[in-house]
Amino acid sequence: MIKTIATKPYDDQKPGTSGLRKKVPVFQQENYAQNFIQSIFDSLEDFAGRTLVIGGDGRYFNREVIQIAIKMAAANGFGKVMVGKGGILSTPAASNLIRKYKAFGGIILSASHNPGGPTEDFGIKYNTSNGGPAPEKITDAIYARSKVIDSYKIFDAPDLDLDAIATLTLGDMIVEIIDPVADYAELMEELFDFPAIRNLFGLGFQMVFDAMSAVTGPYAKEIIERRLGAPEGTVRNFTPLPDFGGHHPDPNLVHAKELYDEMMSGGDAPDFGAASDGDGDRNLIIGRGIFVTPSDSLAVLAANAQLAPGYSKGIAGIARSMPTSTAADKVAEKRGIGMYETPTGWKFFGNLLDAGKVTICGEESAGTGSDHVREKDGLWAVLLWLNILAVRGESVEDIVTQHWATYGRNYYSRHDYEGVDSDAANGLIAALREKLPSLPGTKIGDLTVATADDFAYHDPVDNSVSRNQGIRVLFAGGSRVVFRLSGTGTSGATLRVYIERYEPDANRHNLETQAALADLIAAAETLADIRARTGRDAPTVIT
Repeated sequence: MIKTIATKPYDDQKPGTSGLRKKVPVFQQENYAQNFIQSIFDSLEDFAGRTLVIGGDGRYFNREVIQIAIKMAAANGFGKVMVGKGGILSTPAASNLIRKYKAFGGIILSASHNPGGPTEDFGIKYNTSNGGPAPEKITDAIYARSKVIDSYKIFDAPDLDLDAIATLTLGDMIVEIIDPVADYAELMEELFDFPAIRNLFGLGFQMVFDAMSAVTGPYAKEIIERRLGAPEGTVRNFTPLPDFGGHHPDPNLVHAKELYDEMMSGGDAPDFGAASDGDGDRNLIIGRGIFVTPSDSLAVLAANAQLAPGYSKGIAGIARSMPTSTAADKVAEKRGIGMYETPTGWKFFGNLLDAGKVTICGEESAGTGSDHVREKDGLWAVLLWLNILAVRGESVEDIVTQHWATYGRNYYSRHDYEGVDSDAANGLIAALREKLPSLPGTKIGDLTVATADDFAYHDPVDNSVSRNQGIRVLFAGGSRVVFRLSGTGTSGATLRVYIERYEPDANRHNLETQAALADLIAAAETLADIRARTGRDAPTVIT
């Protein structure tokens, strides 16, 4: 039976760059999740009888909200819901399902790389029929609806058993509980040279993949160990846990330090190390003795993608988020292909991918992907690296150093100041904005400001404009500093400072990164007055 439940709006349901993210106790408030889900449905049209994909990363409160979403989908007129067994679906796997089965859209329950648990983070986002995150016009409509919503519709029925593959019914709606891994693994077999990678493992190649007790565990276990023949134990922490084992499922050098230390331990280290995050859309790549920055990884993958069967005809173009280093730009320039700079947020790549303008995309925050889905895809990046290693027969270090010799090296680092007082963070950005007109031509130490702006993106496909996407200060010679506030946290504000220096001289490619960037780091402090405005003497995380 369909029930209409009276409710009152909440004023804090504005989606960020990846949906609505709040602490679990916020989502546990009366009708909080229901309000947002109904606001999604109220902002959509012509979905009666269509298919909706639902799944999440297995974090705390995932199962409860999936049951709510299924019942609300039935009450609102969807014809079918596809749900991953156990409520599990990685974000890229959900995108693939939407595209493969021509679903109307999908609801993905995740807070990506943020911690999980009873007092930690939870999130809901809507993906459209192309498999990608909802564009701003839809998220704006959802937020507008959430501010005035007065009721929601839900099917009154017992919870469904999500732990067995089955086809069920809920009123007139079909509920299909599916294997969350099968369709994704099949897609990966189409894209990559599995026999070559199997042969690589057969030759004694050693790899470690840390799934961080998050969603990619079942995917990596099936693909890397079972289908590619890597030894059992190659995939670690492969069981998704509601609290990610008490760890922070962010594949960076702070939260994956154990993996990093192992890879840097000398000649006995594995040949290749990798990790993915909470919902499976980010990646960490480390070779024996070398960490590959996400920006460099994007550039290397773009330069070598043709070695994989799915990209054997070459790539149409590359897109990167504005804060991501310009390493990929050098590849596009040498290859004579398109290069696009977008705001942060994977949704901005969607139009470019749909229009066939780009094939490979990346963000400095460890997200890389291609036109196979409309989300970043951590395991995809790992498999493309394995394909490249198998075909070239060289180490990660050799491949990266040869890449630098060909294209130049972009020394690059991100300094995160997490949990900063929101007013202080906003004040810092506002003060920088006011300075912009006066900065060109000024000197900061030995650096001369060439240009400074607040990045605005003009989408070449739909001509939409997205303003205020980050403060850019570019120096003579090609170095730059970028300041922006992140939209992925749930507490306070995260100030991200991106520092980059381009070095074409191969004789200067072996410097320590922070040392190579020291004058730019000092310039960032001078420009933004970070210590005085935030009270922080040092970043929380440096990557």
